[in-house]
Amino acid sequence: MQITRAEVIPIELKLHQPLRMAGNTQIDRVTAIFVRFETRDGWNAWGCGVAHPHLTGEDPQHAIRVCHECAESVPALHPINIEYSLAELTPLTNKSLAASCAFDLAFHDLLGLVAGLPLYRIFGGYRNRIQTSITIPIAPVEESVEIAEAYAQRGFRILKIKGGVNPEEDVARVKAIRRALPALVLRLDADGGYDVRAALDVARALKGDLEMLEQPTPAHDLDALQQVTQHSPLPVLADQSVTGLDSVINLAAKHIVNGVTVKVATCGGMRCARAVDTIARAGRISTMVSCVIEPALLIAAGLSLALSSPNVTYGDLDGNLDLVNDPTQPGFKLEDGWLVVSDVPGLGCTVNI
Repeated sequence: MQITRAEVIPIELKLHQPLRMAGNTQIDRVTAIFVRFETRDGWNAWGCGVAHPHLTGEDPQHAIRVCHECAESVPALHPINIEYSLAELTPLTNKSLAASCAFDLAFHDLLGLVAGLPLYRIFGGYRNRIQTSITIPIAPVEESVEIAEAYAQRGFRILKIKGGVNPEEDVARVKAIRRALPALVLRLDADGGYDVRAALDVARALKGDLEMLEQPTPAHDLDALQQVTQHSPLPVLADQSVTGLDSVINLAAKHIVNGVTVKVATCGGMRCARAVDTIARAGRISTMVSCVIEPALLIAAGLSLALSSPNVTYGDLDGNLDLVNDPTQPGFKLEDGWLVVSDVPGLGCTVNI
């Protein structure tokens, strides 16, 4: 078997509604870069990366250029010796996480297609479904409650509430959602917007209301993050503080957090994401598999990891639901807030481009 062609297809994907994040950032579209492998035997495998200055820290045009450079090299690589082939691409993919992710996923998808197995089974097959949270964006209290109630009517039972701009308002929003929906699981993601005092005030005020607190303090300030973890009545997870495998080793070894968030799109693909989870498991801290705003093909990759590992405690895989024109037809199903995988080989998705 030989890969005869690697095609790079960038697409601008729009959101149904602009997303407001801490720091007054608003996002209304993202660039997804799809990669398709064709083989001499008739296989078609797909990968995808996402580039956005605020979501992934990467300029889309730069990522697209690197993807085209990688595509030229792919026909000379071994189609299913993934470690070898990705190592050969490393001098190029080191320039772009989006490119690294796209080609990593395409090689893994091809491996699953050839093996006739879905990736979650190849990786371990621990379970076949996981609950996902759905995100409540930063909004006034009444609007936040309305959004939460609408999601609850759609079957979601875990809500991740975005915050980090105003600690007092964040507490009020969580309390109001808790009163309206007492049976739901609530999480708060501050996106690094608090200082230590504010983070602990929020955690203490919301003890009993929240399942966990994600990235309460700035990503670079690990001392602050550790102080919050040591004194918080809630589990604390790192998100933006996860910047590579070395950072996960540090976070786990020094007990800086209770868990880490891994996103396939921002760590460069399945190979790195699985390593993050392995380090977390060895360090006896939990893993949350999360996402950025991304096509369902990337959600399928994150789901493959989440279903394969008993260390994955939290699922946060809703990034495709905000998109208007996602060309991916997923093989997984969303049923009352549960992501249920199919046994379609590889990533289990078709892409209509």
